[in-house]
Amino acid sequence: MHLFNELVIQNRPLVGTIMTLSPPCVVEAVSRCGFDWLWIDMEHSPLELDQVQSMLMAKTSRCAAFVRIPGNDEIWIKRVLDLGADGIIVPQVRTQAEALKAVVAAKYPPFGTRSVGLARAQGFGMEFSNYVRDANSETTVILQIEHLDGVQNIDAILKIEGIDAIIIGPYDLSGSYGKLGEVDDPQIIEAIQVVLDACKRHGVPIGIFSLSPEKGKAYIKQGFQLLALGVDMHFLWTSAKASFESVVAAIYSEGQQNS
Repeated sequence: MHLFNELVIQNRPLVGTIMTLSPPCVVEAVSRCGFDWLWIDMEHSPLELDQVQSMLMAKTSRCAAFVRIPGNDEIWIKRVLDLGADGIIVPQVRTQAEALKAVVAAKYPPFGTRSVGLARAQGFGMEFSNYVRDANSETTVILQIEHLDGVQNIDAILKIEGIDAIIIGPYDLSGSYGKLGEVDDPQIIEAIQVVLDACKRHGVPIGIFSLSPEKGKAYIKQGFQLLALGVDMHFLWTSAKASFESVVAAIYSEGQQNS
């Protein structure tokens, strides 16, 4: 599934969420919630390759799944794609050379240098010919801009053929400016706008991470086409905490009334 073909067809923002929990039932349940895509995160979670494969197998077919690899490395790229991911998310891309490195590693010759191996992506060999024929056009390559160097080099980065989308990581981006976590600081807002404007000029879809629905809605109004909304663990503990505190507040209120 090439998500960005759907983006063009549907002409609407596509909403995904970040997955860090490995139980397949969690992925299956979340993928049934209506999300357009899942961001399976190997950079900031303890996920192993076999767990990622199980997660990919568990998602519903209508929901795309992209894996954020731990780093911009051809070994990680080919191993994740061989698992059957719809594409990759490459963190901390700062230069044109780094962008080219990621794209080339994700594509088979003659466009790139991805090596061939029998794996789940090719039906363990049963769908080998069709997969190899279509992989270069169907595999999604998403690059993350999350450092001031990437902002400064964004026009050069976007000149690389084969980039399907850019996703801004606002928290790491703020850290690179010495303002970690201050994603609403005017300097960070300006940097985000620079990347957004560049993507529009180059016709490259752009996304961003948002922890809250309110901030996510604002990003969509700003013109972002992809939204990575929340993290599975954050959804879990915030919901559990809110439910617990609601019940405790009711118990306390009833106790006060009876005293």
